[in-house]
Amino acid sequence: MNIPNFGPGTDPDVLGRWARTVEALGYDLLMISDHVVVTSDVAEHYPAPFYEPFTTLSWLAGLTERVMLGTSVLIVPYRHPLLTARMAANLNRISGGRLILGVGTGWARQEFAALGVPFERRGRLTDDHLRAMHAAWADEEDYRAGRIPIWVGGNGDAGLRRAVRLGEAWHPLRMTLPWLRGAVDRLKAVADELERPVPALTPRIVLRLTDAPVTGPERLAGVGTAEQILDDLEELRLLGSETVVLDPFGSDPAETFHPQAAWRALATVADLWPRTPATRERSDHDT
Repeated sequence: MNIPNFGPGTDPDVLGRWARTVEALGYDLLMISDHVVVTSDVAEHYPAPFYEPFTTLSWLAGLTERVMLGTSVLIVPYRHPLLTARMAANLNRISGGRLILGVGTGWARQEFAALGVPFERRGRLTDDHLRAMHAAWADEEDYRAGRIPIWVGGNGDAGLRRAVRLGEAWHPLRMTLPWLRGAVDRLKAVADELERPVPALTPRIVLRLTDAPVTGPERLAGVGTAEQILDDLEELRLLGSETVVLDPFGSDPAETFHPQAAWRALATVADLWPRTPATRERSDHDT
């Protein structure tokens, strides 16, 4: 579950209620987004207040016991890699090894300028920073806190190649299923080309529950009736995904004042998913 850590309706109490709800419903992972400076281009999509991910996840770690915690996605070039490595290692340790680090290159030009980071070099900086973080975790005792999975975001070819070279998983965001089928084929081809293992598939999809079916080639995965959403999850499982992140935020900041609608959708999916034929078959086999 990707929860909104931003917007006019979000405050510490709401964030805590989100975390407790996600864990109580039986979900395995809670993720939040990353921005440092809410410049005008950021505010168009993710208005203030924006709660910084490492600080927020450290606090949520104390409010939860079981659920994994992660970023979707941490913008790697914004921070010195040794600072990121230490904060991630510390968070992983204090949470009992519950951190997943989803990473990306970023997109907000004005935010890059505000931080003094060259926007045009964000891809190369991301690669260099990830290598430095891996080296820090491997070589310095102070950084060690167990293995922190790296999920590499980015829906383009550069993101695919980065996931194969530097990540444990590829973490595409908000897509149609026909597009994802082709992208999974490209991911396997890149892995073969680079003679590396194919990373796991861990997509983040929309969660928007509707009363009537949504049709058309532009329908995003996770949009539609409960039956459509369950069918999408089953297809993602067949594509090889063992983890799917649900994202209920649309585009209206006013949604953050009313998280109950998202909680109801989450409860619906949690209630119905174990009843799908494939899951019943697996449960019967395990029994």
